[in-house]
Amino acid sequence: MELNLQHVEDACKELYIRALKLLPDDIKEGINTLKHKESDARAQVVLGTMVTNIAVAEREDNLLCQDTGLPIYNVWIGRDVHFDGLLLKQAIRKGCERATTEYPLRSSVVHPITRKNNHTSSGIEMPAIHLDFMDKPGVIEIEMIPKGSGSENNSFLKMAIPAEGILGVKAFVIESVVNAGGKTCPPTIVGVGVGGTSDQCVALAKRAATRPLGSICSDAEGAKLEKELSAAVNQLGIGPQGLGGDGTAFAVHVELAATHITMNPVAVNMQCHSARRARATIGSRGIEYGF
Repeated sequence: MELNLQHVEDACKELYIRALKLLPDDIKEGINTLKHKESDARAQVVLGTMVTNIAVAEREDNLLCQDTGLPIYNVWIGRDVHFDGLLLKQAIRKGCERATTEYPLRSSVVHPITRKNNHTSSGIEMPAIHLDFMDKPGVIEIEMIPKGSGSENNSFLKMAIPAEGILGVKAFVIESVVNAGGKTCPPTIVGVGVGGTSDQCVALAKRAATRPLGSICSDAEGAKLEKELSAAVNQLGIGPQGLGGDGTAFAVHVELAATHITMNPVAVNMQCHSARRARATIGSRGIEYGF
C-alpha cells in the first residue's frame, strides 16, 4: 500500500484537537470508579467536579484543559506500507501546526533558551515523533498524546545499582509520587520504567504512563510490581488534586527493558487525571478514529 500522506497530515491535525476535547472511556470510568470508592468527603467533591468538567467539555465541544501540552505522535507502520520517511515526518508536523493555527489552539511550545513562541505548537525537535513497526498489513496507526507540563514536570530518573534490589525500585517510585504531591493534578497514572539505558528507561516510563487503564505489563514480574505499587501509592493519602483522600492514582503502570549487569535504572513519568490521547488508523478504508 502506498501511504496517502495527505491522510496523515489531516489525521494528525484532527487527532490533536480530538485528544484535547474527548477523554478516553477508560479514563472516565477510572474517575467514576475512584469516586465510588473514595471515603473522604472533600475528595468526593473534587472527583465530582472532574466528572462535571469532562461532561461540559464534551457538551460544549471545548477543551478539557487549557494546557495544550507538548505534542507527541507515536506511529506504528504495518507490513507492506510504502512511504518516504522524511515526507511522513513533514506531514505529521504540518498536521500539528494546522491544528494550532486553524482551530486555533494555544501553543505551549517555546524555544528553550529565548522562550520565543512561534504559535504553531512546533519547534526544534517538536512535535516529538516516535516510529515503530507492527505486524498488521496495509495500515499505519498514529497515537497523539498532548503532554501537559503539570505531569511532565514531575519526571524522575535514578541510576540505581543492583544491590538496591526491588525494594530500592519501589522506594524511588514512592518517593517520586510524594515529591510530586498535588502538582501532577492527581489522580494520576504513574508510569515506571525499569532497565535499559538511561534514555530508554525514561521513554519506558512515558510509555507506561500513557497506556490505557486496565492494560497490564506483558512481563509477569512487571505485572506483579504494578499491582504492589498501585496499592502502595494509594495508601499515601495525597488524594485528588493533592487535597487528601484515597485516590492518589488510577494505577501504576510498569514497562521493562533488559539492562547492564552493573546497573538498574528506574524512571517515573506521570499523567494527570485528564490523561488525554487519541488514535487513528490509516489504510485502504481511509482514516478511522478512536482511542
